[in-house]
Amino acid sequence: MILGLATTSSQALAWGREGHQVVAALAWDYLTPDVRQKVDLLLKQDKDTLTQPDFLSRSTWADTWRSAGHKETGEWHFVDIELDHPDLPQACYNFPAQNGPASAGPAKDCAVNKIPQFAKELSAPDTSPAERVLALKYLVHFVGDLHQPLHAADNHDKGGNCVRLALGGPRTTNLHSYWDTAVVSELDPNPKSLSDTLFMHITYDDKQAWQQGTPSDWAQESFGLARDYAYHLTTVKAGCDTDSAPVELPAGYDAAAQTVVTQQLMKAGVRLAYLLNTALADVQISK
Repeated sequence: MILGLATTSSQALAWGREGHQVVAALAWDYLTPDVRQKVDLLLKQDKDTLTQPDFLSRSTWADTWRSAGHKETGEWHFVDIELDHPDLPQACYNFPAQNGPASAGPAKDCAVNKIPQFAKELSAPDTSPAERVLALKYLVHFVGDLHQPLHAADNHDKGGNCVRLALGGPRTTNLHSYWDTAVVSELDPNPKSLSDTLFMHITYDDKQAWQQGTPSDWAQESFGLARDYAYHLTTVKAGCDTDSAPVELPAGYDAAAQTVVTQQLMKAGVRLAYLLNTALADVQISK
């Protein structure tokens, strides 16, 4: 089913704006009516102007915040599990304990650790209103990030940012950006249109299966996809040589990438909705 959908469609920012909005739109479709109302109430409390205030736009807020001078949040967007020595705890600085609000740090942390921290804050009755809003915005973004394969793997090349790809003619990109944005655009450059298409292909059994597991499990899953698909380039060696010649994509690579990205966007949307439905089920949000 997923392969058929993908192949018929003609640090970096994971998924780019479009991909994050696809994940958010899918999640919105799976939120309960009660949780949708609570999310709307939280967003109405938020006076930040870095993005538009709607749910889909807020899915990109964490990238905009980082770019607006908050580099201390940069490592929260990924977990660099090394291909040649896969060690999740090491990649996540041994999961530092939370000391104070999750939004306060530390800088040396990763998406696998921040997601449960923000989910806990979202559900805790004693979380301050301002921190609860931040928890929502970070959570919406980081769940999407963790499902981009190159946000969970590294070949000593900055998650593929050092690997140049040839796209035909003079056009080039890097491996990370290819998986962030190029493949999503190939599927459909319109986030709402793509999310509607993906929603129609998610079965009840898919939803039940994808709601299982933890952020650690999802990171390992993304790592495996990066190892088996994203880094399936025989001419690319470990390291960061930005002066090397652009790599030609092998036959079948693009179709396989579309299949993987399709699946990961769907999983991220379902899992984000599950986290929000669980975290906000028993929380009272003041109007």
